Amino acid sequence: MVECPPIGPDGKPLDIVGVDSSIIQNPKAWVASGHVGGFSDPMVDCRATKNRYRLDHVMVFRPREGADVHPSFAFMEGQPETVAKKMKGALRGRPAEDLFEVVALEDLTVDDYALIVAPDTKEKGTLTAPKQFNLMFQTTVGATGGPENVAYLRPETAQGIFLNYKNVLDTSRVKVPFGIAQVGKAFRNEVTPRNYIFRSREFEQMEMEWFCHPDEAEKWFKFWVEYRLNWWKSVGVSADNLVLRKHDSDELAHYAKTGAGTYDIEYRYPFSGGDGFGELEGIAHRSNFDLTQHQEHSRTKLSYFQADTRERYLPHVIEPASGLTRGVLVLLCEAYDVDDSRPSPELMRFHPQMAPIKAAVFPLVNKDGMPEIAEKLYMQLRSRHVTQFDVKQSIGKRYARMDEAGTPWCFTVDKETLAEGTVTARDRDTGSQQRISLDAVPRFLDDKIHG
Repeated sequence: MVECPPIGPDGKPLDIVGVDSSIIQNPKAWVASGHVGGFSDPMVDCRATKNRYRLDHVMVFRPREGADVHPSFAFMEGQPETVAKKMKGALRGRPAEDLFEVVALEDLTVDDYALIVAPDTKEKGTLTAPKQFNLMFQTTVGATGGPENVAYLRPETAQGIFLNYKNVLDTSRVKVPFGIAQVGKAFRNEVTPRNYIFRSREFEQMEMEWFCHPDEAEKWFKFWVEYRLNWWKSVGVSADNLVLRKHDSDELAHYAKTGAGTYDIEYRYPFSGGDGFGELEGIAHRSNFDLTQHQEHSRTKLSYFQADTRERYLPHVIEPASGLTRGVLVLLCEAYDVDDSRPSPELMRFHPQMAPIKAAVFPLVNKDGMPEIAEKLYMQLRSRHVTQFDVKQSIGKRYARMDEAGTPWCFTVDKETLAEGTVTARDRDTGSQQRISLDAVPRFLDDKIHG
């Protein structure tokens, strides 16, 4: 069972089981889940540059009706500045918004493509008609190739959870409602990986499938949407940079079309452009789609028998799903700061619980017994938290290094430590210092991190 689980609406800890499923799974699982037939994105190619673009990621500056400008200019979503030079001749010093309107490429017809300049070329009419591109990485298992040996790297961790659903029920004896969670690698054959680790072909996911009675699905859906949004705030993500967006009916995934819908928690990334946001996490009501599909394809009964009501049913599923790699990027974006009033202006203001290094211990000088006391304190702290010990360079440069790493607290052993048994405790965010007892340092650090 997961330690320290969330507290549910009734005030009791929730039952959540952790699993670690296989990265290469039976290909029939992906047929059942709909990935083989439907896990694809429409793509357009540029004949001139051979570049490929996701259709839903391309925007177009289209001339307004009556404007004396041509042609249309395509750009990647959130990056309108990339076409500024190409548009300069058409604008002749006039504001772009007076002459062009921004539309999505997917809202235009293929006939319109003849008048569009692709994102990475100066020629018009080089974009091809959209075609579907499967996002799963295909491989083969066994000593020989052939269609019967085809397998896939998992594009999500969720299906491994559904494959283990019955095993968890039979072995852990949990009762509905309960969750199964997994953190692990996922692989997607992204055509245009970009923006550092925001979109990549190999990434870490953290997903949970919450199994509940169909009549309680809406209650749990609301609970998990609110809980996950508040969780991101609790680890230091500013509420001003988060937004909750409900999917329109035409953008719902195949597994969410019959449920209460899907919400995205979106973050204001630096590359989103202006007031734009990008996805951080999705919370979906998958109804009983997945269990129904796997029950049908595996010919194994996956229904749940509720003893107190003598009822048998397929549980509905609420899925909070987040890219862990993307979450790391959000914490980096949120923490980075520049304070020109400091000797070393760049620092990372991580929430103490999220800081990679929780504390650092320094002897003021590398003599007079200070290194020995500092090392003893370091050994005490490292058994509780990730701690660093450093004796090189001046104390100011050591503080600066820890600020850049986002370390919340530094403890310095100096002459007063030898005389009075106290150390200097320095706060990363303010640079302020205070004296505390050497013996009180472990408790002091615990309180600052978890308090």
